[in-house]
Amino acid sequence: MDAVAQKGIEPNTIRRRGVGLRGHDAARAFPGFTRFAPDGKPDRKTVYLIDMQGTVAHTWEMPFAVGLTAFLTDRGTLVYNGFVPNPRRAGMTFVGGVVMEVDWKGRVLWEVKHPDHHHDGIQLRNGNVLLICGKPLPEEIASRIRGGRPGTEGDNGTIYGDYLVEMTVSGAPVWEWRCWEHLDPVADGITAVQDERDAWPMANGVSEMPDGNILLSFRANSTVVMIERRTGAVYWKLGPPPLSGQHAPCLLPNGHLLLFDNGPHRLDHSFPYSRVLEIDPATKEIVWKYQDNPVWNFYSPRISNAQRLPNGNTLINEGSFGRFFEVTPEGDVVWEYVNPHFVGPTRAQHNRVARAYRYSAEQIARAQAAT
Repeated sequence: MDAVAQKGIEPNTIRRRGVGLRGHDAARAFPGFTRFAPDGKPDRKTVYLIDMQGTVAHTWEMPFAVGLTAFLTDRGTLVYNGFVPNPRRAGMTFVGGVVMEVDWKGRVLWEVKHPDHHHDGIQLRNGNVLLICGKPLPEEIASRIRGGRPGTEGDNGTIYGDYLVEMTVSGAPVWEWRCWEHLDPVADGITAVQDERDAWPMANGVSEMPDGNILLSFRANSTVVMIERRTGAVYWKLGPPPLSGQHAPCLLPNGHLLLFDNGPHRLDHSFPYSRVLEIDPATKEIVWKYQDNPVWNFYSPRISNAQRLPNGNTLINEGSFGRFFEVTPEGDVVWEYVNPHFVGPTRAQHNRVARAYRYSAEQIARAQAAT
C-alpha cells in the first residue's frame, strides 16, 4: 500500500467521490425500484433491486455470471443474459453465451445457450428468444471493411460479423438475419480510425418494436437501423453524426427513439462526451436531449442506457462509472445513486453496470405475487 492509501485516502476515484444514494428529490422523482447487475465476469452473479433510498429490496442469485443485460417482464419474471466462458473469444468483455428466464425466487424457467451470443438477448412477444450473435466473416467481406486501426483484427486476421438468430425456448432456430447481407463494408465501415477491427459492426442492443419489426444498434459504425422482419430489409438508418458509439435504443410510446449516445469519437465535435437523445424517426431530428454543462462532465465511453419513466422523467445509467440518475424534462437531477459493488484488482477496481431500469411498486408487487 502506498503512502497516500496508508493515510486513509481512498485510492479509487469513484469510491472517493462517494457511492450509494447521492440525492433524492422525492417530490419530483418517479417512485419505484431500480434494477441493476454489476459487471464482474466471471464471478459476479447477483442482480440487485433497490428502493428510492438505495436500500436493497431484493436480489436474484443467478447460475451464470452477469452478461450485459437483464429485463423484468410484465409477467414479473427476469430475462437475463449470462456469461459462459468461451475460449474462441477469450478476452472479449462483451461475450454472453446464455439467455434465461427466472422467477422472483431465481428458479430457472428456461435457458437457451448459444456459443456465438454476445451483448444482448430478448424474449419476443411470440415467446421466442432473439439473440445478437457473431461469427468470423468471409475473408472477401472482411478485407473490404473500411476504417479502424490496421493490425487490430483477431487471430489470423479474423473479423467477427454480427447476425441475429431467433430461437424457441427449447433451443430450435427459426429465423436468422446476417449483417453482411444488408450492410456495406465500405459505406457502413468502422467510424473511428482508432477503433479495433476485430468485430464489425458490433451490434450492442436489440429490441422488438410494436409492429414486430426489429430495432438494432451498431457501435462500431455508430448506426441504428430498423429491420423489416418479413424481408430482412433495412428500411431506416441513422448514423454519424449525430450518433457516436451509441447503446440501448428503444422506441417510446410516442413513436420516438430514445438512446444513450456515448460519444467516444464524435464527427461533429472536437472531444468526447455523452448525452441522451430522443429522436423523431420521421424527420431524424433531435427533439429532446440531456447533456451536462460543461458537456465533458458526463461521459461513459461504453455500455450505458436510458429509460423514459411514466412521469416524463428519464432514468440514465452512466454505465462505465456505475452511476444512475433521474432527470426531469428540463434536465434537473432529482435522484442519483452510485453502484457500491466493485470488482477487480485493488488499484484497478471498477463498478460498471451495463443497464439499469426503474419499476413501479405495482410492477414489483405483481412480480412477487406471480411466484
